[in-house]
Amino acid sequence: MAAPTAFDIAANVAAVRARIAEACARAGRDPAGVTLVAVTKGHPLDLVRAAVEAGCVDLGENRAQELLPKADAAAAAGLTPRPRWHFIGHLQRNKVHEVLPRIEALHSLDSAGLLREIERRAREGGRPHRDGGAATSLPCYLEVNVGGEAQKQGVSPEALPDLLRAARACEVVEVRGLMTVAPHLGDPEAVRPVFRALRLLARAHGLNGLSMGMTEDYPVAVEEGATVVRVGRAIFGARPG
Repeated sequence: MAAPTAFDIAANVAAVRARIAEACARAGRDPAGVTLVAVTKGHPLDLVRAAVEAGCVDLGENRAQELLPKADAAAAAGLTPRPRWHFIGHLQRNKVHEVLPRIEALHSLDSAGLLREIERRAREGGRPHRDGGAATSLPCYLEVNVGGEAQKQGVSPEALPDLLRAARACEVVEVRGLMTVAPHLGDPEAVRPVFRALRLLARAHGLNGLSMGMTEDYPVAVEEGATVVRVGRAIFGARPG
């Protein structure tokens, strides 16, 4: 199968945004309240450029070893508008010092240990500073394993209050909301209860941000209140190899 062209990427971005708008209409929401994060995992810089030129300023990566060279290459290429990188996968503590200066937001905060490492590295200068003052805050979503899947990262709903309490006491971490990765069940409607449970959990803790929904199920996630959807294949096609 031929690699997608810049025209293909632009058309795909438009189609995804149209489906987001349709889902918002069904839910009585404003599409402006949903951020589309284009997941660039496995795709080269030319396709990243095409997505940015198509209006996808928010880009997502889930592995440090791919984020670091790609973000640096995008910066060196002077992509306009300047991409905002979101880290959406499990972040190992030994990678925090490399990832922290490059990202706009972290969608997978899942432990007190990771919290402590982010704060430590930020104090050591790993987060850009404003006018020589305090380190710039890092918007974060706490990852919750709503489906209780053994192979998934994230805290249980029962453990969320402790992690949230610790996160709210931090100086650099700014809690934006909750994140989850829904089970792959084949039918988007089958995962609606997972998205609904995350929304109710966020509401119970006074949070508005909801990072949920991927290529298979993002319209359902939007109907259930997603404020961020993380879409890769519907924009870029299947990953090469």
